[in-house]
Amino acid sequence: MIKVLAFDTFGTVADWYTGVSTALAETFPDLDSSKLALDWRRTYVPGLLEVESGERPWTLLDDLHRESLQRLLADSYGVTATAAQLDAAVHAWHVLPGWPDSSDGLRRLKTRFTIGALSNGNVALLTEMAKNADFPWDFVGGADLWRHYKPSAEVYLGVADLLQVRPEEVLMVATHVSDLAAARSFGLQTAYIERPREWGPEPKPAERNPLDEFHVSGIDQLADALGC
Repeated sequence: MIKVLAFDTFGTVADWYTGVSTALAETFPDLDSSKLALDWRRTYVPGLLEVESGERPWTLLDDLHRESLQRLLADSYGVTATAAQLDAAVHAWHVLPGWPDSSDGLRRLKTRFTIGALSNGNVALLTEMAKNADFPWDFVGGADLWRHYKPSAEVYLGVADLLQVRPEEVLMVATHVSDLAAARSFGLQTAYIERPREWGPEPKPAERNPLDEFHVSGIDQLADALGC
C-alpha cells in the first residue's frame, strides 16, 4: 500500500546538533556552542505554536529561528548579536550534514518509492540542505507550501493531496514520536528511526510504539525492511 515516503528532516535525516553547534562555535567563539545549540533548539516548538495558535501571522522558520536566537543571546547570554552573526547562525540550518546512512539509504528507497522531505523547514532551506548533503528527494514538502506547521492536518494531508495518493499510501518517517502520532491520526502509516545522538551530549532513548509499521535504527535498515 505504500507509495510515498515522507521524511522529517531535522534529526531524522539531518544531524542538526553537529551542524548547528559547529556553526555557533565559529560565529560565537566565546560562548559554549553546545549549550547554545541545545538552548536554541528548545525554542523551536514554542515558536511554531505561536504561529499555529494564531497568536502571530504565518512566519517562515528562518525568521522564527533568527528571532529566537537573537532573544536567547540577549536574555540568557548577555550578547547582542550582529546581523552578520545572526545570518551565519540561521544559515547553518540550511546546510546541515546528513547522518551517515541518510544519502545512500534514500537512494535505495528512491528505486521503489516516491521520497521527499515533509518538514517544518521552508522550501528554500530544504532545497539548499538537499544539495549540500546529497539528499535525492523527488519532492520537497516545506511548511510554506501549506502555510502551516506540523502537527497540523494541512501538512500531512497536504502531501497526500499534492502527490495524488491516499493518506494510507504515505509512510511518515521520523525520529519524533509526536510527529508520528499526528501523522497516524490523519491516516498515514508511520516508521520510527532511532537517532540516539540527535541531541548530542544529551541521551535520547528510543521510544517503541506498536502502532508504528516500522522501528529501525537507520534509513539503510528501513530500505532493508522495504526490500530496496
